[in-house]
Amino acid sequence: MRPIDFFREFLRDPGQTGAVMPSGPGLCRLLAKTAGVPKADVVVEFGTGTGVVTQEILRQMPSTGRLIGLEINEDLARATQALCPDAEVLNENAAKALELLQARGLDGCDCIVSGLPWAAFPEVLQDELLDGAVAALRPGGRFVTFAYLHALPTPAARRFKAKLGQRFGAIGKTEAVWANVPPALVYWADKDEG
Repeated sequence: MRPIDFFREFLRDPGQTGAVMPSGPGLCRLLAKTAGVPKADVVVEFGTGTGVVTQEILRQMPSTGRLIGLEINEDLARATQALCPDAEVLNENAAKALELLQARGLDGCDCIVSGLPWAAFPEVLQDELLDGAVAALRPGGRFVTFAYLHALPTPAARRFKAKLGQRFGAIGKTEAVWANVPPALVYWADKDEG
């Protein structure tokens, strides 16, 4: 999918697409690395978008690893699946991650890489998706997502960060990726071992 097509999806439904451009290569690399993709057996991606992060996950993932992408936009899911045939991209709500994993004989995942526009979501949807992430992660698993620097002071972004702290044993953030358009950072959150 070309950037102009991604922009069209944003114009059609900005609350669902959340960004005007796909993530840049530096942000994609940082997301996958911070998530621990190189050591993961099962990776879930929340919101595959155009597949740029999906491609990076596949590059960093072990040859024995499995990637399941969840994308609610049917056109984006189809485009990502075409671009990344080694991933399994489902046109599904990410809140159902555990149910979708179990339907494939999996008890959970090692990490979740999210490209969802958290600050654009109402609180109830943030809760539903984060609860789905916690349920799908194996003990000690890691959830990562990114935030645009300009949005960090907004109430929705602050609320989202607080929700991470309520659900995960440890949380943190990386340095900013200034070359991304717009500049962004990666949040990471680890599920308790027990």
